[in-house]
Order: sequence, then C-alpha cells, then structure tokens
Amino acid sequence: MLRIYQNTYRRTARKAVVYSTKVACCNHSTLCNITSQSRRSGAGAHWEQHSKRNNRSHEEFLLGGNQARGWTIPPHSRGYGMFVVRILKGALKLRYIVLGGAIGGGVSLSKKYEDWKEGLPDLKWLEDALPQGERWSQFSRNLIEVGSVVKNAIDIDPRLKQLGEDKMSEWRSWFDNRLDDAIEAADYQGTQIVETKEDIKAKTTVAALGIPADESRKKYDKLQSQVETLQTEIMNVQIKYQKELEKMEKENRELRQQYLILKTNKKTTAKKIKKSLIDMYSEVLDELSGYDTGYTMADHLPRVVVVGDQSSGKTSVLESIAKARIFPRGSGEMMTRAPVKVTLAEGPYHVAQFRDSDREYDLTKESDLADLRREVEFRMRASVRGGKTVSNEVIAMTVKGPGLQRMVLVDLPGIISTMTVDMASDTKDSIHQMTKHYMSNPNAIILCIQDGSVDAERSNVTDLVMQCDPLGRRTIFVLTKVDLAEELADPERIRKILSGKLFPMKALGYYAVVTGRGRKDDSIDAIRQYEEDFFKNSKLFHRRGVIMPHQVTSRNLSLAVSDRFWKMVRETIEQQADAFKATRFNLETEWKNNFPRLRESGRDELFDKAKGEILDEVVTLSQISAKKWDDALTAKLWEKLSNYVFENVYLPAAQSDSFNTMVDIKLRQWAEQALPAKSVEAGWEALQQEFISLMERAKKAHDHDNVFDQLKSAVVDEAIRRHSWEDKAIDMLRVIQLNTLEDRFVHDKTEWDQAVKFLENSVTNKLEQTDETLSQMFGPGPWSRLAHWQSLTQDQQKRRSVKGELDKILKNDVKHLPTLSYDELTTVRKNLQRDNVEVDTDYIRQTWFPVYRKHFLQQSLQRAKDCRKAYYLYTQQGTECEISCSDVVLFWRIQQVIKVTGNALRQQVINREARRLDKEIKAVLDEFSDDEEKKAHLLTGKRVQLAEELIKVRQIQEKLEEFINSLNQEK
Repeated sequence: MLRIYQNTYRRTARKAVVYSTKVACCNHSTLCNITSQSRRSGAGAHWEQHSKRNNRSHEEFLLGGNQARGWTIPPHSRGYGMFVVRILKGALKLRYIVLGGAIGGGVSLSKKYEDWKEGLPDLKWLEDALPQGERWSQFSRNLIEVGSVVKNAIDIDPRLKQLGEDKMSEWRSWFDNRLDDAIEAADYQGTQIVETKEDIKAKTTVAALGIPADESRKKYDKLQSQVETLQTEIMNVQIKYQKELEKMEKENRELRQQYLILKTNKKTTAKKIKKSLIDMYSEVLDELSGYDTGYTMADHLPRVVVVGDQSSGKTSVLESIAKARIFPRGSGEMMTRAPVKVTLAEGPYHVAQFRDSDREYDLTKESDLADLRREVEFRMRASVRGGKTVSNEVIAMTVKGPGLQRMVLVDLPGIISTMTVDMASDTKDSIHQMTKHYMSNPNAIILCIQDGSVDAERSNVTDLVMQCDPLGRRTIFVLTKVDLAEELADPERIRKILSGKLFPMKALGYYAVVTGRGRKDDSIDAIRQYEEDFFKNSKLFHRRGVIMPHQVTSRNLSLAVSDRFWKMVRETIEQQADAFKATRFNLETEWKNNFPRLRESGRDELFDKAKGEILDEVVTLSQISAKKWDDALTAKLWEKLSNYVFENVYLPAAQSDSFNTMVDIKLRQWAEQALPAKSVEAGWEALQQEFISLMERAKKAHDHDNVFDQLKSAVVDEAIRRHSWEDKAIDMLRVIQLNTLEDRFVHDKTEWDQAVKFLENSVTNKLEQTDETLSQMFGPGPWSRLAHWQSLTQDQQKRRSVKGELDKILKNDVKHLPTLSYDELTTVRKNLQRDNVEVDTDYIRQTWFPVYRKHFLQQSLQRAKDCRKAYYLYTQQGTECEISCSDVVLFWRIQQVIKVTGNALRQQVINREARRLDKEIKAVLDEFSDDEEKKAHLLTGKRVQLAEELIKVRQIQEKLEEFINSLNQEK
C-alpha cells in the first residue's frame, strides 16, 4: 500500500514539473505573490474578493507581458499560470495524505501480522531440525572453502568454462525476472487483504479449557493437521532442493566427463601412429588367447614356442633375442610358472610394455629393468591359484628396440622329471600337457633348447618334440652353454649334436649359443661380447668342418627364427582367415535359426541392459503410494510385535491384580528397550519385501527377458545384505513411541470401534494357532479319524484323558488362575490313576498350558464383544466402568503406536532409505561390471554363449583381414 502511494506521489510531482516549465520565464517575485495570495483564500469573503482582484491584476500582468523587460505572452497561453498553481497546491496536499496513509497502513499491517503470528502453532521443533547460529555459519564457511578448493583443483577447458558461465548468467537473469514478478504479485495481492482483526483471531485462537471436550478435540485435531501440513511442505521443499542439487551435480559430472573425453581424444590423436605388422599380428594372438581354449582353431596361427628342460637356458635364449634381461632369476628354483608371450618389434627406443598396462619400461635403465622383472614375477605368482604350481594364464608383453627381429615367442615352464615337496601333485603332468598343447599347433615353430653342459641322454624335451614334429619340419634345435660343453664334453659329440646325428629327433636347423658366464649382474652387451669372443677363440673353429659359422651366436639364431616365422605366417595366414570365415558363417546361421528376432548381444551389453532395468525398478520403488506403504508397514509391524504383545504384556497383565499398572510398566520397558529396534527391523523387511515384489511383477511383463533373472537376483540379494537402516532412526522412534504410549484415553467412538475390531481379529488369530497346537497334541477328532482312517497314538490318548480332567476344573471355576495348585495337580493325577492312566505333574502342566490359553482367549473374545457398545459407559465412568474394557484400551494404545511408527518409517523409507538402497545397488552393479568371472557366472545360457562366441570370431576375423591387407601391401 505504501508503495502505491509513493508511486502516485511521484507521478503527480512529475506532471507538476512538466507544467511548471511552461511558465519558467515568468517573474519570480510575481509567482511568489500569486502562491502566497492563494494560500489566504480560505480566511474570509473579504480576503476572497481581494484575492480575486489581485489575481485578475496579476493575470493581466502575466498575459500582457512586461514590455519594459522585453517579453510578452501570446494570447493563447492564458490560464496556464492558474493551472500550474492548482497543481502545485494539490501536490502539497497529496504529500501529507500519502505520509499519513503510509503510517496508518503500516501500523494496521503490523497489528494484523502480530495477531496472525500469535494464532500460529509452536514451530520450535524446527530449531532442532535445522542448524542455527554458529553451526550454520561454520557450515557455510566450510562449504565456501570446499568450493574454492574444488575450483582451484579442477583445470577446466576454457570453452567449457565459457559455456558454463553463459548458462549461469542466463539462469541468473531468468531468476531475477521471476523474483521481480513474484514481488509485484505479492504487492498486488497485498492490496486484496480485507480480513479484520476479529476474523484472524477467530481463525487462530485455540479453545479455552472451559469449552466442551468435543469442540476442544476438533480444534486440537485441526491444529494437528495444520502442523502436519507444514511438516509435509517443509519436507517437500527439502526434497525439491535436494533434487535440484543432485541434478546440478550430475550436470557437473557430465561436463567433467566430456572434458576428460576431449582431453583423452587430443592425447590419443597426438600419439596415434600406424600399427606395425607384428603389432597387428600380436593383437590377433591376444584375441585368440581369450577365446575358447577348447576350440582348436585358436592354435593354428604361427608363433615361436620355446621349450626345454628346467634350467636349460630357455629364458636366457629369449633374453638374448630380445636384447634385454627382462625375466627374474632364481638359484635352481622354478621361475617360469605361466606362459609368457613376448612380441618383438623394431622401434627407435628399447622399451617394454604389458598388454594390459600403459606403463613403458625403459630397458636401458637398470631401475626400470628391475621393476619389470618384479612385475613379471608378481604376475606369475598371481596367476597361480588354488594350490597350483603352474598356470595356463598367458602373460603378454611387447618389447621394442633398434635391430630387433619381428616375431612372437611364447616361453613355457621348463619340463621337470622330479617334483619337490613344495610343488603341487599334478605339476609334472600339467607342464607336459601345456607343452604338448602349444607344440601340437601344426603352424607353431618349436624352439627346442638343450643344455650342452649335461649329458644328452638326460634330456626330456627331445622325446616330446619328436612326438609332436616327427619329421622336424618346424623345429629349430638350440644347444646352450657350449662354453661349458667345450671343456666337459667331447668335441666330436658336439659335432654330432649340431649335425643332427646324435638324436633321432629331426630339425630344420641346429644352433649353438652362449647365454652367459653364470653371473646375474652381466648385461646383454657383456654376454654377447663374451659369446663372440668365445666363438672366435674356440678350438671348435680351428678344426675344419666341425661347425659352420652360421650355426653359432644368438644373432644368427634370431635371424633364422624370424625368417622362418614370417615364412610360416605368409604360408598359413590366408588358410586360417578362411577357416574363421567359415566358422563365422556357421555361427551366424545357428543364431538365425535359434534366435531370429534377437540381436547378438554379448555379456557386457546384456549387463548394461540389466543394470538399467534394475535401476528403473528402484525408481518405481519411490513411486509407491503412501497408503500402500502404510498398509505394508502396519502389517509387518504387527507381524513382528504381536507375539511379544500377547506373551509379555497381555497375558502377564491379565494374571496380575492390577491390569492397568502392569500394562503401563510393561509397555514402557518395551518402548525403551526392544520396540524401536524391532520397528526398524520390520521397516527394513517391508522395504525388502516391496522391492522384491516389484522385481517379481516385472518378471510377469510381456517384454520380460529371463536371461537377466539370475543377475538381478544376485544384485538385489547382495545390496540387501549390505544395506542397513540409519542408526539415528532408533532414537527418533523411541521418543515418538514413548510419547504415544502416554495417552491412555480413547478419544472418540470411531477409534473405540477400530480398537475393538483390532482386538477381536488378533485374539481370533491366536485362537487359530492355539487350536492347531491342541490338534497336534490331542490328535484328530472323531469325524476326521473316520474320514481319513486315522487313529490316536498312545500319547494322544493320554493327553485327551488329562484334558478331560482339566476341563472339569475350568468349568467349575471360570476365573481360574493361569497356574494349577498342588492340590489340583494331585487330584487330577489320582483321578487318572483310577482310569489306569499314569502321568506326572510336569505332564499335566504341559497339557494345562494350551488348554488354559484357549480358555483365556475365548473369554477375551467375549469381553471384546461386550465392550463393542460400551463406549458411552467408558466415557462416563472411565476405569471404574461396570464392563471391564481394559483389554480394548490396551489394544488401542498398541494400535496408536503402530500407526505413528508406520508413519515415521514410511517417511524414512521415501526420503532416505530408498535413496540409500539405490546407492547400494549402484555400488554392487559397478563391482559386478568389473568382475568378468561374476558376469560369466550370472549371465549364462545358450543364447549368451553363442553370442559371445560369434562376437569373438568376428573380432578375430576382422583383425586377421586387416593384418592380411597390410601384409600384402608390404609385399
């Protein structure tokens, strides 16, 4: 209102200024006389006439102009002066009206606001829920510090930063416009307030104690509903801002991800070079190593297989070819425990790199060599599982360097003849099977290593090689340690070995090398120099015809192996590619016949699809209606609490002299100790049950894919196992439950009827359970025995006899105590003895317990029926009512506790626990996505296996075709 007055005042003053400029050239003293005379116009008629004469004279003066001063006013400007005076006069009056109205309106609004604020309910509980004072200030400072740290820590691309700033400025302008519109709307609505002070008081004043109870109860309920409405609104606001915060965090993550992708693409583009032939071929072999090992086509591509006895120098030969000491060493200990695939390629720098790692080891630095050897040893030991000594898991690495011959070698564990105590029992057989498996490839080049310093007859490898390649068309024989052999063995014997006349095994070529002087710290250059010096000075060369020069040194061996490798590749690669084409065609045909309307989806794609479906079900969980949650939580709570209520509260109180006092004691102990934890357990089980039911309903959908069922079940089970309810929920529930149990008076007839119905249903269910117990104890009735041809056991006959005597006691004393006296026990036992039934007192007590329970429950059910229409007497007489309805009041209190507990649990489920369960499920899915064995175990079936095999064969065939094209271009 004040703002409206101010705007009106400004517009009027603005008009006065505009009109006053039209007579700015008038004489200043004359204008002052005019305004002063106009103010005296209300003094009397005399002054009025005098004023009129003066006004006319002044008008004539103004209209006529002032010839002496040289200015005149045109005739059509007559009347402007008086018009300006009137406007100024109105403006001066309006100023006081505006100020008075603003002050009066402000006072009136202030009083209305105070009256309205007095009628509001107490909202001090918000002070505990929200941080205030120093806590809020500290939280704000911490948040600002975190923001500054994050801002300084993240290096954002300038383009992304500019895009974010543009979006922020756009959002800020939109928010300012919306804020201005809201303020104008509030100002406009402020003028519509017409309620009086009496109306506000009538709406907000709470009834005094002298008002009747019904009216007080209605107003109390009204205020309570208002409080609940405010709580709901506050909670909705919190949820809204939480969602907005999560949305902004998600957008921030997406921007960060896009930035990293751009950054990675830049790096990749900068480093991307054309792959060499050997690298492409090595990738094909890597794909094959992950393929089904039972499929024989996986072994038909050429590679160099290094085999030999343990400690024969296999690894040293491979290191000499690679020109680096890349493998760990041990004194007589088995070091090679798994196949090691080494791809040799020529490059400007001497480096090594594992297939699954980005680190490059500089082989010219001793520190990197040591790290590489440690990593190889670690991978070998990590590949051995389950108490095994050797493993079939391939360790793949690439070695590049100047002058290296391009080839792919596989170093296998050495063949042993005797096992030590620390080896697994199947170590010898495992090594033999692994060696035969690699050598049985018809296109594999066998590099057979023989120790020249030991007797040739002690060799185990030559027999295996002869079995796999009897004609020697793909075997190259290498005699190591010839420097020691020259001193220990007969030169003639060495000549026979290198000419292929000592062993029945045949080979393409025979070579002699020196792999070192037995020193671990010798470098490859030192070993090669020692080798060259040895062969230059060796007496084997001084005798004509003993050894050809091309049969010695590691360099000649490397050239020969590389030449044979590429010759084998060119001869067989086309044939292998055609074989994979045929395999792909067969697999595609099988897929079309079995799954014509489905796409070939591998495990990774299926896992991503299942992940989306599971997360969609979690979203559906948050959309369940409040009523459904209340029903589920109420049912689960009573299921958890009913047994305690009957066994520990209701029955003990009924057996005591003061029912209400015992009930109060029992209920308070229960609420302080076990009830909150049991309630949380019931809430968690209800949440679990609803989520599982959603998953089961999803299975019945027409588009359901049962290939995901096992994976979904495993994810849900694991997430539920990890999830736990918040600890602070127990303390909150304890306070709510204690406050609810303090109310001992049923307020209206509706609640009374609901409590009676609740009591009847609960007692009826207990009666059914008791009847089942009695049926098992006493056996079937006569009609059931006749219909099902059953008979009573001896124990059941005894029980029936005891029951007959106990029924007589209850018939004579309807209000009998829950225990039997000594005299009653003696009487029952003697009466049974007359009928030749021998039982002891414990047997009688065991029979008495279910019999008395049924008797008590039947009486309780009858009391509930009597109290159904006794609400009027209860309101008038209270606890002194003629009809004892304490049972109804007890179950009403239990019912109220269940209601408030269910409501609190529902809010926790919707606001907190469903979101926390979602996070647990996402964490489990992320773990499963990185575990290939887990995915293979959970995603099974013919469809998955066929799709995986088809996808793998396609990848191998594509890489083979790419390699063949590059190979043909090189030719």
